[in-house]
This record gives sequence, structure tokens and C-alpha cells, in this order.
Amino acid sequence: MTGLELTIRDLRTRAVLVPMARPLATRIGSFEAAPLLLIDLETEEGVTGHAYLFGYLRRGCAFMAAVLDYILETTRGRTIAPTDLYGTVTKSLTLAGHQGIATMAASGFDVACWDALAQAAGVPLVTLLGGTVQPVRAYNSNGLGLMSPEAAAAEARELVAEGNFGCVKVRVGRETLAEDLAAVRAVRRAVGDDIVLPCDFNQGLTVMEAIARGRAFDHEDLHWIEEPIVYDDLDGCARIAREVATPIQIGENFYGPKAMAEAIAARAGDYMMPDLQRIGGVTGWLRAAALAEAAGIEMSSHLFPEVSSHLLAVTPTRHWLEYVNWAAPILAEPLKIEDGQALIPDRPGTGVAWNEDAVAKYALAL
Repeated sequence: MTGLELTIRDLRTRAVLVPMARPLATRIGSFEAAPLLLIDLETEEGVTGHAYLFGYLRRGCAFMAAVLDYILETTRGRTIAPTDLYGTVTKSLTLAGHQGIATMAASGFDVACWDALAQAAGVPLVTLLGGTVQPVRAYNSNGLGLMSPEAAAAEARELVAEGNFGCVKVRVGRETLAEDLAAVRAVRRAVGDDIVLPCDFNQGLTVMEAIARGRAFDHEDLHWIEEPIVYDDLDGCARIAREVATPIQIGENFYGPKAMAEAIAARAGDYMMPDLQRIGGVTGWLRAAALAEAAGIEMSSHLFPEVSSHLLAVTPTRHWLEYVNWAAPILAEPLKIEDGQALIPDRPGTGVAWNEDAVAKYALAL
């Protein structure tokens, strides 16, 4: 390959159900395995772009695969030009809506397009985007679900030690404030004062509960309070942000950059953390990063650390990479962590490729 012109030939999807090393219990649900949809975007020139999506539910993978079949019908034979294709795909899905499964599928398609382009150019994605291969500060999010204070303390020590992390995230939202405080304080005692501790309510509270618990948390040295209420109540989020001193973190449920622009306008959060498969893939992320820069808001990632590390490296207001290892068992070369930082691989593309033996082992019928 001497140029970047690639033509879409085919798109294949496969699903896997990967057991999690640590089951994760949250206010709105518990997860013991990760249903992932693997995407292979084939080109006439022989380059294949890879991406994966998180199905949340087993059937979620099948739903997204059906939308990707439609996206292929719309784009087969087209040149891979992500900005142009982003508009084409978005327009083609208008009647299905610009949220939910349709946006998730479109995001996976966009990531695969960018991966193919970077491979064809012979450079890591971060380089193609104008950045440099560099370590990206990460926090370990592979645990600390709703559990006893004693269990949380022990797990917090393990999470810090796994990669010499300087930050771990605590899930909260137990039946009472007292239970949440006991867990947070147990974790703090276990890891010491130098470790950064954000917390996450997973949308589990009402506005008034969030204000009450947030004010109590203001005395606990927490780095942020994440998603205290349902994600689309921007007025409620703005009220909490005004009345609670600890920064409020939202954004993993923004469907496209427009949703982030609306949240910024509403002053709904102090920090923003888009999710790769909801914000619109690489193209949507870059637009969201521009919004964050213009507003002076620090921006973190949600899940998908393999690709999000590349994107944070070119995000002017980058904050923290959320590190989870849920896809690691089915990757040929999992993302490496060293001294609490993600090491962007210095090889063409995003670095995502499949361990085919593991894919066969964890195969899930669509």
C-alpha cells in the first residue's frame, strides 16, 4: 500500500461472551461476563479494520449486528473517508433515531474505518490523528462493585497493585448513605491518601438523594461523583453540580457530540467522559474533544481502553483513561499497563486484533 485510499468490500460480525476476572455489581445491574461484538471491515485492497462493541446484554450483540448489516448495504463500494461516511451513515439511520443501538453500531463501523486507514498508512491511530505514541494516565476500573467494606478494602489493594495504579474507582449506591460511607472509608484506609478515588452511582439516585449523599461525600476526598442520577436529566445533573462541592462526572451515555454540547450548555457536569461506542466512534470523539476544549472541561474516557488511549492522547483537555480488561482474553495483544499508565502500542492501527483460539472458545451465537 502506498496510499490511504481503501474501498469497502465486506463487513463481518461475530459475538463472544467473555468471563470477567471480577464480577461487577452496580446499583442498576450485575455483570459476570462481557458480551462483545467483534467487527472485521474488509477492503478491496486487502486491509481489514477491527473494532469491538459492548453488548451489555447477550442479545445486544445481535441487535447491533443487524444494524451493521444495514450499514454495509449503505456503504459497500465506498471509499473509506470517515468524515464523509459518518454523515452518510448518520443520515441513513435517521428514521431509526440517533440514539441507542443505531448509534452504537455506527460507532463500531467508524472505529473499524479509522483502524483500516491507520493500518494502510503504516502508523498507529494516534499518529494518523496528529499525535504521538505516549503513555496515558489510567485508573483501574476492574472491580470495586457493591460489596462489603472489608471486601472492598481488600479488592482496592489488589487493583492498585495490578499495575501500580494511582487511581481506582469505587461503586456506590447501597441502600443507605451510612453503608456507602463505610465502603468509601474502608477503601481509603486500605490504599492510603496518595491514591485518587472517584466514585460511581451508576444513575442510581434521585436528585434529592444525590444532593444529600454528595454533600456527605464532600468530606471524603473523592475525585469525582459519577452519574448520580439518570443520564438524560440534565436539569437534575446541573442542580447537583451546583449544590455539591465534589466535581460531578457525566457523559458515558452521551449519544453523539450534540448530546455533549447540550450537557455543556446546561452546566450539567464538571467533568465529561464520553463512551467510544455512544459518542460516535473516533469521528464523534474528536468532535466531542473540540467541545470540551472550547468549554475548558477535562475529558476522560469510558471503557474501550485500547482505542480510547489513542484518542485521549490527542484530546487537549485529557483527564483519565478508564481501564478495564474485559476484552483482553480475546485480543492477540492486550493493552499493557505500566506504572498506572496505558502504553499505546507502536504498531499500525489501533492495536486491536483477535486471538482466534479465544474467540472460538467464547463464541456466542448471534
